[in-house]
Amino acid sequence: MTEHTDSSSQVHSAAGVASADLQRLIEVGIALSAERNHDRLTELILLEAKAFANADGGTLYLVSDDGRSLAFKILRNDTLKTAMGGTTGTAIPFPALPLYNPQTGEPNHNNVATHVALNGQSINIEDAYTAQGFDFSGTKKFDAGTGYRSKSFLTIPLKNTHDEVIGVLQLINAQNDSCEVIAFSSTVQPLVEALASQAAVAIDNQRLLQAQRDLMDSFIKVLARAIDAKSPYTGGHCERVPVIAKMLARAACEQTEGPFADYQLSEDDWYELHLAAWLHDCGKVTTPEYVVDKATKLETIYDRIHEVRTRFEVMRRDAEIAMLRRQLAGEDAALCEQDFAEQVAALEADFAFIAESNIGGEFMAPDKVERCKQIAERTWTRYFDRTLGLSWEESQRLQAAPPPPAPAVEKLLEDRAEHIVGVYNRGELYNMCIQRGTLTNEERKVINDHIVLTQEMLRQLPFPKSLKRIPAIAGNHHEKIDGTGYPHGLTGDQMTVSDKIMAIADVFEALTAADRPYKTPKKVSECVKILNFMKKDRHIDADLFELFLTSGVHDEYAQSYLRPDQCDTVDVGQYVAPRPVAPSLP
Repeated sequence: MTEHTDSSSQVHSAAGVASADLQRLIEVGIALSAERNHDRLTELILLEAKAFANADGGTLYLVSDDGRSLAFKILRNDTLKTAMGGTTGTAIPFPALPLYNPQTGEPNHNNVATHVALNGQSINIEDAYTAQGFDFSGTKKFDAGTGYRSKSFLTIPLKNTHDEVIGVLQLINAQNDSCEVIAFSSTVQPLVEALASQAAVAIDNQRLLQAQRDLMDSFIKVLARAIDAKSPYTGGHCERVPVIAKMLARAACEQTEGPFADYQLSEDDWYELHLAAWLHDCGKVTTPEYVVDKATKLETIYDRIHEVRTRFEVMRRDAEIAMLRRQLAGEDAALCEQDFAEQVAALEADFAFIAESNIGGEFMAPDKVERCKQIAERTWTRYFDRTLGLSWEESQRLQAAPPPPAPAVEKLLEDRAEHIVGVYNRGELYNMCIQRGTLTNEERKVINDHIVLTQEMLRQLPFPKSLKRIPAIAGNHHEKIDGTGYPHGLTGDQMTVSDKIMAIADVFEALTAADRPYKTPKKVSECVKILNFMKKDRHIDADLFELFLTSGVHDEYAQSYLRPDQCDTVDVGQYVAPRPVAPSLP
């Protein structure tokens, strides 16, 4: 058994190796540094080490994250035709080797692999059956069960740039040209150690890159989930849009003919789409909840319909007081009560109309807008000072148009100077006359501007060249094929396939979402019907819409993420034109 304590001296001793081997070592080093897939990397390390040493078998172990064990990563044996781990898809059934005794906590030096991991020194054993100092009972038991003869072992630590052991490379049964098992020579050992040194750096670099990617992924998901948690109206949206986007992108990549025959995504492209999908609404972190969640026309942080109702209450009470005063003055009691009943009926009808209008809807007809304005002209008397109990900021806004001192006659609904708050117009009549939905033009612009903010925020991040399109992909999902979208009014020719995929994913998730308190969950068939209208209006891409249906993405997503009562059958043939059949040859 031979121990080597200085890795640098091992590399220098490789000078005696044939120049062809050195050239091969350089080529392997280049290949290791270029490989980005972890399984392929570890597999390449073991296979190249076996080839350099002409070893019959070998195992690559990696130290666990907690530093307490050695886990089997790759296992190969030519004689036994065994290939496990790596890209084989075959799991290695052996448990990890403990680096420390679980009872006493003492270092485990009984196993040669764990000893090398703990000491950081190479071990070259000529014959395991006669070697002293290590427990090879497990090896002998394995040999007895398989008929194999494990003899020579070369066990080498994999050290990173911080001189930390991150793994162990173990080769078994070196062979000569006659396929006879021999010891690992002093010429081969430094060559394999040099390879192990390069391998350790490659693995460590890959781990560092993966750690950076994991950190970025986690940060992005934290941000997206914070946006979803911010509002019950969009809960889960940022998390589900990436699912639909990647499903549809995968379907496009699988096409071998048609408009997406040339659409392919590299590993970097997939990661770019993944991040862009998770970040597509990051600008909403700046959008106030009371705007995004505005459920009624008069709602700000609270629904001001309560203030309006109180004014109606005051007007009714004033009418009742006026009736009683008339009666006390000697007027006909029945006539006074009849007048009062008529006033109450009118007040109740007007409030019912205002309350219904406050809810908003698809369209408020001009005659209803006019009635709203007429009701707004009703007056009531205020007896208390409107300037008391206000915040400093609101007091400053009142200075532009101070309210008249009490008692003051005021209109039922007013648009006052103090209702202009920054970009918002909180005028009561102005908001009540919104013709569609509950949002004013100013509020709608604030919400739409989340796309602009998304792109501005993402452009400030130093994305590497491979991820440079993240701001565009994330921020173009409200663009439309006909050029009427926002923020840039792009046409279909100016949008990439990934942009168009994001647009469909965003709309379909919003339509199918079952966690929006302002709407009942729609069935898949209803959502597809709406998408079809959007296709006809050239708001979404027609080819992608067809692929969305023919590939079954709509159903795949529904079965996994929607409620059972939403998952009805979609008649795809209703929306997809039959493809022309090529005429058969005579």
